[in-house]
Amino acid sequence: MDESWLIPYADLLTLLLALFIVLFAMSSVDATKFQQLSKAFNDVFAGGTGVFEFQSPMPEGQMELPDVRKEDVEKNDQDDNAKDQMELLAIQQKVNSYIKEKRLTDKLDTKLTDEGLLLTIRDNVLFESGRAEVRTSDMNIANEIANLLVMEPPRNIIISGHTDNVPIRTARYESNWELSVMRAVEFMKIILKNEQLDPRWFSAKGFGEFQPVAANDTVEGKARNRRVEILILPRTSNNPG
Repeated sequence: MDESWLIPYADLLTLLLALFIVLFAMSSVDATKFQQLSKAFNDVFAGGTGVFEFQSPMPEGQMELPDVRKEDVEKNDQDDNAKDQMELLAIQQKVNSYIKEKRLTDKLDTKLTDEGLLLTIRDNVLFESGRAEVRTSDMNIANEIANLLVMEPPRNIIISGHTDNVPIRTARYESNWELSVMRAVEFMKIILKNEQLDPRWFSAKGFGEFQPVAANDTVEGKARNRRVEILILPRTSNNPG
C-alpha cells in the first residue's frame, strides 16, 4: 500500500501546530519567548519531519497561565496606597476637629508622614514633671483620644515616649529611658480601657532623649522634646501578630 501521502500530511500538521503556537504566543510575547519561537520555526523548516518531533518554544508549565504585567501590579499598589492615604487624611481631619474644638492646638499636633499619621501630645498635657502616671485631671483627654483611635478595620498603632536631655535619676527611674518607656506604657494602658480597641494592634516604645524634634538648648526646645507620640500606621503594614 502506498503511504507516501503521510509525509505531506505530517508536514501539514506540523505547520498547523506552529500556527496555533504563534497565535497563543502573540497574547504575551517577550524577548525570550520570541527567540525561542524563532528557533522552533528554524527547526521546523530546516528538517523537522513530523508533529511528534516538534519541541515547544515555551518552557513546560508556562503555557497554562499568562504573565502578570508588572505595570498592572504597580498600578494596583499605587491605587491601594492612594486609598490608604485618603483614609489617613480623613482620620487626621477628625482628630484636628477635636483639637480645635477643645482648644488644644498648643498641646496636640498631627502630621501625615511616610510612616503614617503621627499624633503628638506634649508631656504637660498628661504628666507631672518626672512622672509617668497620667494625671487624674487629664483622664478625660486620654479617653477622648482613645475614642478617636477607634476605626474599622483597625490599624497598627505605636505609642512612643520621648524626653529632653536633662538627666533623671530617681528611686523609680534611673534614666530617661525608663521614664520614656513607662510614659508610653501608662498612656497605652489608659487608652486600652476603651473596650472598642483591640490590644493586639497596639505596641509601646521608649526613645529617651535620642529622637529630639528640637534643640535642647532652650526651654521651648526641651518642652517640645518631652512628648508622647501616637503613630497610626498605613494599612499595608498592618499585622496584629
